[in-house]
Amino acid sequence: MSLALGIDTGGTYTDAVLIDQQKNLVLASAKALTTYRDLSIGISQAISSVLAETSGKISADDIDMVSLSTTLATNAIVQGHGSPVGLILIGYDPKLIQQYGFGEALATEHVAYVAGGHDGLGEQVEALDETGLLAAVDALQNQVEALAISSYFSVRNPEHEVRARQLVEEHTRRSSGKPMPVTCGHELSSRLNSIRRATTCTLNARLIPLLQDLISTIRLSLDRHGVQAPLMVVKGDGSLVRAEWAMARPIETILSGPAASAVGAWHLAGQKDVWVVDVGGTTTDIANLREGLPLIHPEGAQVGRWRTMVEAVDVSTLGLGGDSEVDLDRRVATANALRIGPRRVVPLSILADHEPDILTDLRDQVANPQHYRQPGRFALIRREEVPGLTADEKTLVDSLMSGPRSLHELIFEHGFEAMVLARIERLTAHRVLSQAAFTPTDALHVLDRLGLGNHEAARLGAELLAAQTGMAVDAFCRQVVERVSQEIATALVGKVLSDEGTIPNWEGEPTAQALLSRALDGIHPSALSSTLSLDRPIVAIGAPVEAYLPRTSDVLHTKLYIPAYAYVANAIGAVVGSVVQKRNIIIRPIGGDEDYYRTHLPNGVWDFPTLEETAAFAEQVMADYVQDLARQAGAEQIELRVDRRDRYAPIQETWGDELYLETEIEFTAIGRPSVARE
Repeated sequence: MSLALGIDTGGTYTDAVLIDQQKNLVLASAKALTTYRDLSIGISQAISSVLAETSGKISADDIDMVSLSTTLATNAIVQGHGSPVGLILIGYDPKLIQQYGFGEALATEHVAYVAGGHDGLGEQVEALDETGLLAAVDALQNQVEALAISSYFSVRNPEHEVRARQLVEEHTRRSSGKPMPVTCGHELSSRLNSIRRATTCTLNARLIPLLQDLISTIRLSLDRHGVQAPLMVVKGDGSLVRAEWAMARPIETILSGPAASAVGAWHLAGQKDVWVVDVGGTTTDIANLREGLPLIHPEGAQVGRWRTMVEAVDVSTLGLGGDSEVDLDRRVATANALRIGPRRVVPLSILADHEPDILTDLRDQVANPQHYRQPGRFALIRREEVPGLTADEKTLVDSLMSGPRSLHELIFEHGFEAMVLARIERLTAHRVLSQAAFTPTDALHVLDRLGLGNHEAARLGAELLAAQTGMAVDAFCRQVVERVSQEIATALVGKVLSDEGTIPNWEGEPTAQALLSRALDGIHPSALSSTLSLDRPIVAIGAPVEAYLPRTSDVLHTKLYIPAYAYVANAIGAVVGSVVQKRNIIIRPIGGDEDYYRTHLPNGVWDFPTLEETAAFAEQVMADYVQDLARQAGAEQIELRVDRRDRYAPIQETWGDELYLETEIEFTAIGRPSVARE
């Protein structure tokens, strides 16, 4: 029996599963609340629970592999977290960077320019200024914790990046006793786009310490449970790599969570061509699966305001989940007043399960609604040690040290409502505080369709909102569930249109909005009906999907699959993937006194008199290179795939003749994760 432990650290829950890989069976599954202040707590609880589920039949020593999907890299980039990083640009023109406003896209203020670089043919434009390089390192060394190096056209010739890293590591080792971490652009992408490659390189360097800390935390949690198996991490394309590999290239783990969900959905449902809808606590992610593989974004993953060169799943994210805040817009008619998301809050049912004292406050608010401002909303500490707070903010945080308090109490105690709310919003944005309020998760508790937390707290929160609409509590909660289903259906329609080249703008297109509303809610009294049909089935995963997705599939007239273990699909997707390493090389004709063919390889530029000689040499070098990368990433039983594409252009003067342009060869090494213990 080959046992794998899958772990997914999500926004609300940390999931764990034990899988018998030989029999393809899920043996046990468990959930624990994600503990942001110390992720090891939630991870340890999930591991303990999943081992306990086996009733002692499986011990920690029986586990052969552990794999993790994580939102750490994605969240860190979006929130601007990470270590200060210096970027050294070799051969870039600082005047052009400034002229076209590319400075902000470089993702750091610590930028140094050094002479050097190559052209599109891989020819050196200017010698690397080694003296200037070391001077730049000296200027940056005390301001940053890592360096990113990007040389102009390094994907055509990485010579200057390789030499620069060697010099930087030797120089910083002499000056500080240990080499400074260095990331080179050519290691992360083989595609052209100098600015985006520099951005990707910088973000990678910024994330290295964060992922190192996470891996160390998880390794300690595994050690405490006696799990000594190798640790893998899910990349953004759904493939797996050894944790040690991921620590050097953490940028590749962005969108790890959505990628794991897509792979897990395919594995559980056995459907190759589907739309995967993953409903989590904070967001709903929609991915397009073709032939069992998630489509990869052709432009590279977009995370926050950064467009990277990382190959990652092409996912559409909707700011709607089980923990989205439910509120009312008092500016519109009651029937349309319901608003859900995008803010994530702690559900009242979950908060009361851990802090039962809030029930007294909620009961008072329901009994005397006219006396309370901001009814049904609470604030609680998320992080205690936070530098840079103002005196008023510090006072506010101190008043929450004893536990969660209602916003009404905080307003009454600390001054004007608008000012207090503004402070709470700022502290929430900086992750100092969390807020709690009524959510779709609470609505499901009221309707007895979910039982994760305190039922009374959920019902009291529903009463506070339902009273403002004039609706009965159960009817109000059913409307919340219905709205979530409709929003997911709208997002699916938008994803289909976007994939086909049409970006929907419902608010700016009233006719399209009217037709969409008629198709999805069916309540408009109109002589015109509208129907939308999705051409492929939906595979729904996530804990609450049985509540929301049947209605979504009905209004889109498509089949719905909710597989067994849909509630832990991300953790399953973390262990069922393969190790994949992929590299592309280009061969082009070079004119001169004599024609010859040039190929750009990781070890330099090579020229040969014929195309076939060039291709044969490239295949010989790259076959070994890519398979070695796969082994370093943790693969065994490696299979190599080579895909060659010769490109020609028609010659207008002579019908049927063609002009050779270039050859692209893609090398893909695929293997199973190695279970060899270090």
